[in-house]
Amino acid sequence: MLKTNNEIIVQSLGAAETVTGSKHLLKTPELAVLVDCGLFQGLKELRLRNWAKLPVDPAEIDVMLLTHAHLDHCGYIPLLVKNGYKGKIYMSPPTFELAKIILLDSAKIQEEDAEKANRGKYSKHEPALPLYTVEEAEKSFENFTVLDHNVPLNLSPNIAFQFIKNGHILGSCFIDMHCFGRKIVFSGDIGRFTSDYLAPPTFLKETEFLFMESTYGDRLHGTKDPALELAEAVFGTYSQHGNVLIPAFAVGRAQELMKILSDLKRENKVPYNLPVYLDSPMGASVTDLLQKFPDWHKLTTTECQDIYKDVIINREYEGTESIIKDKHPKVVISASGMLTGGRVLEYMKFYAPQKNNTILLVGYQGDGTRGRDLEEGKKEVKIHGNYVQVNAKVINISGLSAHGDQGEMMKWLNGFEKKPQKIFLIHGEMGSMKVFKDKIESDLKIETEIMPKTGEVELFKTS
Repeated sequence: MLKTNNEIIVQSLGAAETVTGSKHLLKTPELAVLVDCGLFQGLKELRLRNWAKLPVDPAEIDVMLLTHAHLDHCGYIPLLVKNGYKGKIYMSPPTFELAKIILLDSAKIQEEDAEKANRGKYSKHEPALPLYTVEEAEKSFENFTVLDHNVPLNLSPNIAFQFIKNGHILGSCFIDMHCFGRKIVFSGDIGRFTSDYLAPPTFLKETEFLFMESTYGDRLHGTKDPALELAEAVFGTYSQHGNVLIPAFAVGRAQELMKILSDLKRENKVPYNLPVYLDSPMGASVTDLLQKFPDWHKLTTTECQDIYKDVIINREYEGTESIIKDKHPKVVISASGMLTGGRVLEYMKFYAPQKNNTILLVGYQGDGTRGRDLEEGKKEVKIHGNYVQVNAKVINISGLSAHGDQGEMMKWLNGFEKKPQKIFLIHGEMGSMKVFKDKIESDLKIETEIMPKTGEVELFKTS
């Protein structure tokens, strides 16, 4: 049984001592509450954990809370439901729409990848199977339940929570929880204080226990204007008659990139006639949601409309082939952001070998991903069973990341009126977490622990 006698316990089932697969289980005498339910990505040893049985029975989890719709936070939901979970899954209104888009896209890609592997005979499994199907993803939507931000909800007599905007992507939130008279906060992914697209993370008044992401806990994004870096990269590639390929998360980065490129065109900082393509059916669907949720971002109606004027949106795969065959210079934004799958891999096959092209990395690149390989300067990557030479120029613009850096996360921590009693670091690589732990303890004198990937932590007893 997951319910406890009088202990309040948290067990991490993912994103502990690693930066992916977020799943954090709060065990109490009244409820077992799962915060996030993401897929592992990157290293093969992590991806294999997606296929392993959870160490807890999904049927014994009472309720789930979703901070936001990125795949490493929501991508395991269809399997959770398939394996017995019956409860509600609470999320913000934009996350409700985005999670459906992302999970359907994930299921479709998995089905297609399994089909390609079977056809090309490059899988070790016979037959190769998808982790879950489109039908199984759709089935999980029956559990989705919407709750707006700043609306407290009682889950049981002694447990209540509310969503509070955290500025990471459209719809993303902190989880601010009252649990048997004590405060617990789960940060999700913390956004930026410099975004022209989203409001900054909300400062919170107090919490006793904070489960905090630490993706960029060991580094700063730098002071150079990322829009100018983007303009320089685009213009330099254009002068070489090359193409710029930008692998980008379809939720968040793609929309911000579209806004920046639209502004750069209007400011004559990149050629106005240079075609900019968004080649991501999911990214296109997400962009459509901007006008549906104006209270969740900073763009005006006119700015949303300008994006559509300045970017060519491709939804069908036949269009991808046409874009690749077009020899004129262009900018292509395509998912996925870490080059783990999706249409961006088709562009990589053609653009990576050519010296006059540029690959722009604009977000976090997880360990074991093709994006990390490029970031580390590797000259070939494996795509669909074959090795592709990388002769294109690779540029990393970290200032376009949706994650706050060390300075921004410390700024957010300093915003608490009453400091947390204890911080548990999650969702980070070990090196990053160790540096961030030392920084917090040195500067803020808050006891900080790196959440263990095995085992549990007891927060307190109810009596």
